[in-house]
Amino acid sequence: MFGKMVSNMLFKPGQAPLFDSPSNYDLAYEDVEFKASDGVTLRGWLIPGDTDKVIIQSHFGTMCCRAGYTNEGKGWLKGYDEDIHFLNQAKYLHEAGFTVLMYDFRGHGESDSNSPPWITWGTHEAKDVVAAVDFIATHPVYKDASVGLLSICMGQGASTEAFGLENGLRTYPQIKAMVSVQPLDYPTFAKAMGLPSFVRGSVRKVMQKRTGLDFEAASWFPHAKDISVPTLVIQNRNDGYLDEAFVESFFDKLNVEKEMAWIEIPKKKNANQNRMAAYEWIGKNPEQILIWFGKYL
Repeated sequence: MFGKMVSNMLFKPGQAPLFDSPSNYDLAYEDVEFKASDGVTLRGWLIPGDTDKVIIQSHFGTMCCRAGYTNEGKGWLKGYDEDIHFLNQAKYLHEAGFTVLMYDFRGHGESDSNSPPWITWGTHEAKDVVAAVDFIATHPVYKDASVGLLSICMGQGASTEAFGLENGLRTYPQIKAMVSVQPLDYPTFAKAMGLPSFVRGSVRKVMQKRTGLDFEAASWFPHAKDISVPTLVIQNRNDGYLDEAFVESFFDKLNVEKEMAWIEIPKKKNANQNRMAAYEWIGKNPEQILIWFGKYL
């Protein structure tokens, strides 16, 4: 019982309705769709800028979509006191001249789900990152553009794994830099949550039956060494699920130009809000992100 309940909470698709629009920020945009290598259709927004530089944003998982996080439909399981709007960073990136591609991972927002329809914390979602990059790399207007990746939580895990895939991100010379926001894989998160071993074991069995994946063993972390572009890592010291050794190990494994940006956001009322505070922070504090992309793109 506990295994199914926790599994549904952490891996069930369809918990992230699309709740915002670029038009609310006076941003012109185009609705776009493209397919991942396994045929899953992904949907998003393309917000044109006035330079030949494109930022692809990959959002965090389960209860988020390209627009960010909303309490709508979450019931008692609210992650934050208010909505978190990822179009805030699209706005400042656009004002800096960048074109922005925002898309929903499979099982989120308006994108289709894979089969079986479970979120995998980066394993299948890595294909979505590659598909987003390929969409830009083959686009008639942007095929010669420089690309930066703004990758958040599960989005950065999926991006990291995508660098390790055969015919993955390392094969796209257009990618020039990445911003990695709060790296965290599922095994580290489960430990940080303090889930009892019997619950973790039950979740492991349920998800292995549902997906064929061993979630206690599967991690994007080994692919950190495969990242091939300059990477800025942003991490809140007051993140409620912070494993500092894990973040430092990820940073140490990067074999590229890199920078570690520790931020300290005042503590909120619980662990989950302390983590999600960083996702709100990146929408209101553009300086480091703009400097990083401005330097390499």
